[in-house]
Amino acid sequence: MKNKRRYPRTARLNELIREIIAEELERLNDERLELVTVMHVVVDPDLHHATVWVENPGGEARDTEVLAALEERRPQLQAAIGRQARMRRTPLLAFRPDEVERTAARVEDVLRSVDD
Repeated sequence: MKNKRRYPRTARLNELIREIIAEELERLNDERLELVTVMHVVVDPDLHHATVWVENPGGEARDTEVLAALEERRPQLQAAIGRQARMRRTPLLAFRPDEVERTAARVEDVLRSVDD
């Protein structure tokens, strides 16, 4: 009987890429990317693309600036993924703002206003 792995390959790859990008962002000397948090990564099953959701302390007001900085650094981040994950071909990264925290805050505000 085969030994089943705890997580599917793509789930393990999602987490590995998230960790690599987070570590690389800490090393970069770019003010626009300070305190940016990599929340989640989803690699397509064909491994050609990966969507990276990020959160920044400036919220929606800084999304454009942060996403532009990440796009500028994309080749550098992909190179780090290739080196550290030992992948022949790295997925093309696409960056998106993480809406989960913002949505949760809005829901919480609505619930508080209902209680009043």
